[in-house]
Amino acid sequence: MSMKKEMIERIKECMQHPERIRNVATSSHVHHGKTTLTDNLMAGAGMLAEEMAGKVMYTWFDPEERKRQLTVYGANVSMVHEYEGQDYLINLLDTPGHVDFGGDVTKAMRAADGTIVLVDAVEGIMPQTETVFRQALREYVKPVLFINKTDRLIKELKLTPEQMMERFERIIKDVNALIEKYCPPEFKGKWYVSVKDGSVAIGSALKRWAISIPFLQKTGVTLKEVIQLTLEGREDELAKKAPLHRVVLDMIVRHLPSPLEAQKYRVPKIWKGDIESEIGRQMLACDANGKLAAIVTKMVPDEHVGFVATARIFSGKIFKGKEIYLVNLRKREKVQQVAVYKGINRIPVDEVTAGNVVAIVGIPEAFTGETLCDADYPIEPFAEIKHIFEPVVTKSIEPKNPMDLPKLVEALRKIGKEDPTLVVKINQETGEYLVSGLGELHLEIKVEHKLKDMGIDVELSPPIVVYRETILKPSPVVEGKSPNKHNKLYFIVEPLEDGVYEAMRSGEIPSTMEVKKKNLELFQKLEKAGMKGEEARNVLLIYNKNVFIDQTKGVQFLVEAIEMIKDAFKEVMDDGPLAREPCMKLKVKLVDAELHEDPVHRGPGQIMPAVRYAIRQAMLLAGAVLYEPKQILRVDIPNESMGVVSREIENRRGSILEMKEEGETMIIIAKIPVSELFGFDAKLKSLTSGRGFYSLVDIVFERLPDELKEYTIKSIRKRKGLPEEIPKPETQALA
Repeated sequence: MSMKKEMIERIKECMQHPERIRNVATSSHVHHGKTTLTDNLMAGAGMLAEEMAGKVMYTWFDPEERKRQLTVYGANVSMVHEYEGQDYLINLLDTPGHVDFGGDVTKAMRAADGTIVLVDAVEGIMPQTETVFRQALREYVKPVLFINKTDRLIKELKLTPEQMMERFERIIKDVNALIEKYCPPEFKGKWYVSVKDGSVAIGSALKRWAISIPFLQKTGVTLKEVIQLTLEGREDELAKKAPLHRVVLDMIVRHLPSPLEAQKYRVPKIWKGDIESEIGRQMLACDANGKLAAIVTKMVPDEHVGFVATARIFSGKIFKGKEIYLVNLRKREKVQQVAVYKGINRIPVDEVTAGNVVAIVGIPEAFTGETLCDADYPIEPFAEIKHIFEPVVTKSIEPKNPMDLPKLVEALRKIGKEDPTLVVKINQETGEYLVSGLGELHLEIKVEHKLKDMGIDVELSPPIVVYRETILKPSPVVEGKSPNKHNKLYFIVEPLEDGVYEAMRSGEIPSTMEVKKKNLELFQKLEKAGMKGEEARNVLLIYNKNVFIDQTKGVQFLVEAIEMIKDAFKEVMDDGPLAREPCMKLKVKLVDAELHEDPVHRGPGQIMPAVRYAIRQAMLLAGAVLYEPKQILRVDIPNESMGVVSREIENRRGSILEMKEEGETMIIIAKIPVSELFGFDAKLKSLTSGRGFYSLVDIVFERLPDELKEYTIKSIRKRKGLPEEIPKPETQALA
């Protein structure tokens, strides 16, 4: 029986036993060694020739990834590992570390129950490591730690065993501080990583060795021996004595939860339905014979079959020919093929059951975050997969050849589906196609190169920054009249409370949701965050961190008009009065209305213009302002470049928040407006002879200085083909 055949049989056997499955995401800062680690684990598990490991970068299947030496897409790999005489199936999701691709990390966390966090022994914890912890712990994903590149401590820094232990202790202390900070309350104190119990391993992914305390105790290998062999250049020998895959996979099996354990506490957090219902109980139990509940965590284009969806199954099973229902798209589809992963290769199987990660062919319309269930048993959808940063850089795109337009539209749809942190918008009035992403590099790799590979030549505008419109004080009551004068609606617009806005940023309160029925949990959260009780109970809609409240009493026919009013509210939130930029942090209150009794006289053509006019006027009367996005960056530079780099930051309207020296390196935390950041990467490289780099820590919005307000609004209006004058309020406020 060939190796291949045997491996598939072992995978299939484990799939039937959820207690023997581990769904794990790798996560770390860019260049801390995730892909090299994944390669080696596969080689160790017999999936790759050993001498190729760390050189193949098996999960880099996009040419851009090889060229830039960084993971862009994240890939899924399944392997079998024998631990204490028992086979375990490990589904490993390799994720990107570069901040511009953080969206892929968030998606992988939804499919995983545990994560292996890599920290570079020399560099220690970096901003991305913290971002990744935030994402993992927010999704109730349990961490273990691998301290990588330990060979550099021995060879380059020539540390003694005692100094090495000190270094490890400091990293572990820092990691536990992050776990303490972001960990769900019920796991505080329980999810710490520790050398003693083996939830920390140290080693070198490139040199293929690793050790942990349980491993040293079991085998009698010592740290002294490790140092000796490394210094003597006998690392191949070391890799045989202390094989990386064995130590790391043992740690995964021992310390990370199976779907059977994890679903008990994860399902109530990531699924919106009633846990006491039949399907709720089946998901908690990870029941393969229950009704189907699964979530799509990735869509990958495939030239032969269109799109392949990756999904995590929480209950039930998926097999070829099964009819399933896509909850958000409200669509039935027939599954054409199901497969499990072996690296990037898909291996077709008959069926895949609860607790597993599956590849599905036949649902090309699905998108990341879509909920799948049995065709005749619709269920509540899973919570949306939210990335912690929102896209702030936009480019407009047009094809060089107008004949390519249909192809471009199709391609943009595809790109938007693969990566939900990319937002594709078509502006009907100006005919512009706009793509927004997390940074220049994000757009360059995911859009420009992608389109070029598809053979579509495009012209891209210089980067456009997306501002936000908001107000700093409440407006008076403003009346909106319908064009036929038969309907009147009265609005007040106020700034949303800081506490509520922050709760939406952190994901505590959804940033977009329809409030269908009396939602007590939401009202309590809003009140706790600082909204008045009576207002919180009348919230009908949250849209992009703006809130719509109905404060009317007994208005006739309002029930029939309310959907149109909500739609018009959304339109204004997408297009504010000053420069047609999105609005943020607003509370829009409908306080009264008079509606015509005849439905003919209160259709969308009457109600919507009245609502749009009233909300925009209220904002102008309240003195609407522009907020600009700023990125908080960590900039690492050689000490001697300190002066030139801080001047460069100040020339870009940036401010330095803190500085610290670590050996030869100076670390600057700075806040710079996104509009001033273009070309910063190249400039930083030239100022530091290629040794400086930066990484994103956070994105915040702050008020644009008054002296730039008029110029900025006019130039945005001009770009959008609007009259250049800045709008002034036309109406007088009502007493």
